[in-house]
Amino acid sequence: MQIEKLIASELNARTEQVQAAIRLLDEGASVPFISRYRKELTGALDDTQLRTLEQRLGYLRDLAERRDIVLGSIRDQGKLSAELEQQILAADTKNRLEDLYLPYRPKRRTRAQKAREAGLEPLSDLLLGGKGQGSPQQQAQNFLNPPASIETAEQALEGARHILVERLAENADLLASVRTWLWQQGELLVTVARGKETEGQKFSNYFDYRERCGRIPSHRALAILRGHQEGVLRYSLQPPEGQEQEGVQRIARHWQLRPGNGKAQLWLDETLQQCWSQKLLPGIESDLVRQMRIAAEAEAIQVFARNLRDLLLAAPAGQRATLGLDPGLRSGTKAAVIDATGKLLAHETLYPHAPHKRWDQALATLAKLCRTHKVELIAIGNGTASRETEQLAQELAQKEPALSLVPVVVSEAGASVYSASELAAREFPDLDVTIRGAVSIARRLQDPLAELVKIDAKAIGVGQYQHDVDQGALARMLGAVTEDCVNHVGVDLNTASVELLSQIAGLSRSVASNIVEYRNQQGAFSRRQQLLKVPRLGPKAYEQCAGFLRIRNASHVLDNSAVHPEAYPLVERMAQQLGCSLSQLIGDPARLAQLNLGALRTERFGDYTLGDIVRELEKPGRDPRPEFVSARFDDAVTRMEDLTTGMQLEGVITNITNFGAFVDIGVHQDGLVHISELADRFVKDPHDLVSTGQIVQVRVLEVDARRKRIALSMKSAPGTAVPATGSSPDATSRPATKTAAKPGKAGGHKPATQAEGTLAAKLRAAGLSKR
Repeated sequence: MQIEKLIASELNARTEQVQAAIRLLDEGASVPFISRYRKELTGALDDTQLRTLEQRLGYLRDLAERRDIVLGSIRDQGKLSAELEQQILAADTKNRLEDLYLPYRPKRRTRAQKAREAGLEPLSDLLLGGKGQGSPQQQAQNFLNPPASIETAEQALEGARHILVERLAENADLLASVRTWLWQQGELLVTVARGKETEGQKFSNYFDYRERCGRIPSHRALAILRGHQEGVLRYSLQPPEGQEQEGVQRIARHWQLRPGNGKAQLWLDETLQQCWSQKLLPGIESDLVRQMRIAAEAEAIQVFARNLRDLLLAAPAGQRATLGLDPGLRSGTKAAVIDATGKLLAHETLYPHAPHKRWDQALATLAKLCRTHKVELIAIGNGTASRETEQLAQELAQKEPALSLVPVVVSEAGASVYSASELAAREFPDLDVTIRGAVSIARRLQDPLAELVKIDAKAIGVGQYQHDVDQGALARMLGAVTEDCVNHVGVDLNTASVELLSQIAGLSRSVASNIVEYRNQQGAFSRRQQLLKVPRLGPKAYEQCAGFLRIRNASHVLDNSAVHPEAYPLVERMAQQLGCSLSQLIGDPARLAQLNLGALRTERFGDYTLGDIVRELEKPGRDPRPEFVSARFDDAVTRMEDLTTGMQLEGVITNITNFGAFVDIGVHQDGLVHISELADRFVKDPHDLVSTGQIVQVRVLEVDARRKRIALSMKSAPGTAVPATGSSPDATSRPATKTAAKPGKAGGHKPATQAEGTLAAKLRAAGLSKR
């Protein structure tokens, strides 16, 4: 089957759609560009489908290249039959291809090869076929070869056995059959290594553990593999209970070996047993553990990607002067004020908490900073002393009502990584690392996406076992998610950083740097077309990037929209059809509804593109991300010691894994809602019910202060009903103390439904809402 047809069947798409997408990818087009601006060609394949297509295309092309190498190698050996060639051409996985190649792959001199060189292959044929006369020892006497160190019958039989073990085990159909059987029915037995009971307590759940290999969830598989790597756990693959001889029997059935009596049969039975226990089972154990690892890693990477997408598409507060507070105790709380564009205006170090307790002094300093720089938002990092610093910010807001300050607790995950990075050092060479952290905290409230792209996604901490998975595959997936999110939102050409611009379709980091350099030297861009004057940004890159770059107050009204410059003449035709100017057309849904789209349809601009353009013209430049939803932490609960079983609390989901969701309830230690406690019904995948950043109502099940573990539940308590989405019924009447934005939508990701929180209401009341 052709690659295009195979991918089309997997995507449930037409072959023509896949062919068009492959052609565009081969021409250098990016996934975001194809997904947004080439829908007519691809039949509106979305970015999730295109990412899958891109990945499968790479795999199948690698497979085709490897197939050619295998065919050439076997042909050069003079062993390529027509039947084998057909089997190789039909191989649809790398495993199947390598199984077929196994008997012909050049090897080092194995014991079987040495036995062949000693002339023992005819003896192995006789013993396998049962055609020889006499006992195996008698038959072996005819194959003694002293110059080759075959001086006794026992040595001859041993060599013949080596040949048979290799031959019997190197059959592609047998390997596939046994591999499938053991994956579906075989059990992985896990035990603790001798003397590691105390040292490996974190793996105690697996000290005596067994489960069918193919059913082990990804998080358990990765835990077992980590424990094995650390020398704490041992594992072995075993046939199902009661089927211990099934492996030997499968070998016999495949090779059509009939049972019998006598010494020859006994010798052959021992050979089959050795083939199974020393050759076939160990090899398949390695294969299946590798398969388990690959599947577990793929699932873990998907979990990380979904969480990252939610985090990157969290609601921005917008271009508002913001005070960032990086809480601390002995070392002090770092304060940094940034203006609407993220520029640092002032910074201070405060000591409001123990052991210094300069609370009033800190309040006075913060009040002065806020008044001087007209601060509207206060971003508080959620690390050590965050609850105490939150109280400080709330008191400041109460004492300075004229400022209309809105305090918000934000995640500071990765802020320390940014602070110590080369990027931060270039931006703030004379600034202390801790102050840089406060700047990052403030900026991520203004625009989480713009700030988080500066940080290695793996340092953000929204995955499971991210350090155990294939780092190359993880980096590629997270890079794709970041690229899709940035292009989904679009960026301001005149304020975007190099890091943000480098995620835009068609722009490399060096070209992004050239854009910023051009902007610094020539001033703000007023037209998209000016990008063509940027060094190394040619027509192809311009075609890819232009639609995702926005220019506020541009000289051309469409330059602040997602309408691609190639479609500007089409929009002008729309205005001509309605007898109005472009300015009158934009933002007027009633006028746009009068368009005769049929008269505007062309081969290049069909229904997909026309629909996208009309929707964009209705609300040009609209940020697709949601508004804030806020969670309220209980003021009486600030430490684990304050928690009691049965307590009902509000929190925000910080991370989702396959086994449940972690929830911040304001005690400096996230609690876990196990997958079995997410809802009153069965939940197969936590992502089906909750999203990172979502506000939830939880009930405390258990608190283990020694191990710093909090077990939570979202199930209905007796006599009560917890809302399915976790949103609080009285959310709009409580103080805003925690940012928890609804996830946005990119790549087909469905956001969770949530009630609007008080932060959005406060922002609107203060005239700060972005909508």
